Amino acid sequence: MISLTFLGAAGTVTGSRYLLEAHGARFMVDAGLFQGNKELRLRNWAGFPVAPDSLSGVILTHAHIDHTGYLPRLVRDGFGGPTFVTPPTVRLLQTVLPDAARLQEEEARFANKVGSTRHHPALPLFTERDAHHALGTLQGVPFGQRFTLRPGIEFRYHRQGHILGAAAVEIRIKEAGGDHVTVYFSGDVGRYDVPMLKPPEPYPGSTYLVVESTYGDSFHDPADPREQLADVITEAAGRKGIILIPAFAIDRTQEVLYLLRELIEDGAIGRLPIYLDSPMAREATAVYRSCALEHDAEMKELVRDGVEPLVPPNLVIVGRVDESKRLNTVGGPAIIISASGMATGGRILHHLRHRLPDPNTTVVFVGYQAAGTRGRRILDGEREIKIFGEMVPVHGQVRSISSLSAHADADELTIWASGPATRPAKVFVTHGEPQASRALAVRFAERFGWECVLPALEETVHL
Repeated sequence: MISLTFLGAAGTVTGSRYLLEAHGARFMVDAGLFQGNKELRLRNWAGFPVAPDSLSGVILTHAHIDHTGYLPRLVRDGFGGPTFVTPPTVRLLQTVLPDAARLQEEEARFANKVGSTRHHPALPLFTERDAHHALGTLQGVPFGQRFTLRPGIEFRYHRQGHILGAAAVEIRIKEAGGDHVTVYFSGDVGRYDVPMLKPPEPYPGSTYLVVESTYGDSFHDPADPREQLADVITEAAGRKGIILIPAFAIDRTQEVLYLLRELIEDGAIGRLPIYLDSPMAREATAVYRSCALEHDAEMKELVRDGVEPLVPPNLVIVGRVDESKRLNTVGGPAIIISASGMATGGRILHHLRHRLPDPNTTVVFVGYQAAGTRGRRILDGEREIKIFGEMVPVHGQVRSISSLSAHADADELTIWASGPATRPAKVFVTHGEPQASRALAVRFAERFGWECVLPALEETVHL
């Protein structure tokens, strides 16, 4: 019997966790953290439904924390590996997981300091030591290579273009009589015709498909994001204001740096000071620059011509905490790029607390804002936001450039899913807010005639 249990990313866009059981083995596809409102975050603390030491392995699709951030907890609670990842993801997680652990420890210390927790002392979900133990379980598997998990079960990675190293996971399970069941996990599907990375590989077909639906009910603005970014920066510079860009440390930051370099070189914006204030983004940018095999043709050509694609003029890399604090005294116009992208933690919170009350500040969102996050609340127009226990008035300008998202929209998901060699017997639509998942299920049913279902959290289906 083959079974699939949806331990996360069901009815929500975070906490990607799928448990696949076959031939007496248990494999997790993704081990992500829940993010967003308190109800979601509390799920990270719930007991795991199976013993972590009973897992035969974990297969991660990419390095984002909502797909990988639970791994240190699994390891702390008994999972000993292996954890399979693509080679670029190995390098990114060497920064991502310890950084996530430090944030957990900082939040616990803050909660103990201000007494804002029912449980004393407050403890981190996992520690930096746990994160380093998790890194010890990683095993790189190249794109396209079939890897035997155990006799009768194998998998391979397909490029998805979402971020560096992002992949879909195709798992083949041999049945009695020699037939195979294939279960295809889309991971997060990337965009077409965007800078830096190769585009997503089309869905090849499978017996079952588990597909993300982050933007299943919406479409990215067709306007050129370069022009939109130039307009926002020009407007803010005219007010001599600070432009705050909350950006995911992986991929969004690198694409923003790429576009800023182009805009400055083309004379579309002035040579404003640009401050990159995120240690993780700094490390991720170095990984992006070094992974030449994953670059698209344009980025490869720039590198051959001696251009640093991710280094715009006037870029200042901010390192130490005291250097970050000194940005409070910087006058505009200037650009500050900092993580996290949904304003759920990291140094961007300090900049928002300091700058949001100033009407000359412009906050530019360049990625998806999940329900319940500070980023979503600011984007939805709330006039006060709680940061570090205090209410901060939102007087600054708020802008969004949705076309800079790393997720495929409804049309791009349809393109990605078109023309498979094998029609899926059933499609499980996950990793989206309920309305987005429903919309994509209807779209795929109407376009392709596929049977699409929306699984519930902790639901088990037999394949």
